[in-house]
Amino acid sequence: MTQHALILRDVTKRYGAGATSVTALDGLDLEIAPGTLTAVMGASGSGKSTLLHLAAGLDAPTSGDIVIGGTSVVGLDDDALTALRREQVGVVFQSFNLVPSLTALENVELPALLAGRAPDRARIAALLDELGVAGLQSRRPHELSGGQQQRFAIARALAQRPAIVLADEPTGALDSVTSLEVQEILVRQAAAGQAIVVVTHDPVVAARAERIVLLRDGRIDDDLPASDATTIAQRMLEAAAR
Repeated sequence: MTQHALILRDVTKRYGAGATSVTALDGLDLEIAPGTLTAVMGASGSGKSTLLHLAAGLDAPTSGDIVIGGTSVVGLDDDALTALRREQVGVVFQSFNLVPSLTALENVELPALLAGRAPDRARIAALLDELGVAGLQSRRPHELSGGQQQRFAIARALAQRPAIVLADEPTGALDSVTSLEVQEILVRQAAAGQAIVVVTHDPVVAARAERIVLLRDGRIDDDLPASDATTIAQRMLEAAAR
């Protein structure tokens, strides 16, 4: 296991050119260790989505370096970058992004099949059992509730044992009970050695993390240890007032 699942070194991301360019990330440094749960927070436009896309290898930095699972992504060609994402990165999208024509189980197995490997069915079965959806594998996404779809999306992200799992507002579309269950799942996966990064606007969700990174104008404005929801909300209000 590498010392860090994810490293961003002096990462800047600009969109556009000249006077109309927008700097989404500005010289950001961040290290994420295995077996940790980190919450990334910030106001709209703070750089949260850009950070997630860069960390997932879905976009390239304007400058700086990004290291995923010990491999620098800068300079990789498309094929090598695609292979790295399949092996080292799991992403849980807020909109689930399950393929509608596939069964729930086929969606979970898809990353392994795209990588040319046999799915680890024992691991997948254990994940689905832990996630409480073991009896729903044959259903199509439209036959599942939002919470059930999210559980299969989490299983898909975890099945390959990637170096890091990035979750974009994973509880944003869920009811309070299902949200709590999903939070518990992510906490358990981090305790089992998985590196989890959750992008969230919810201080209650962030309070489950052992580290809270607050972004502002593309930079890290604060880096808190485990904190309660009230403290996190207060820090966000203070940042917004500056």
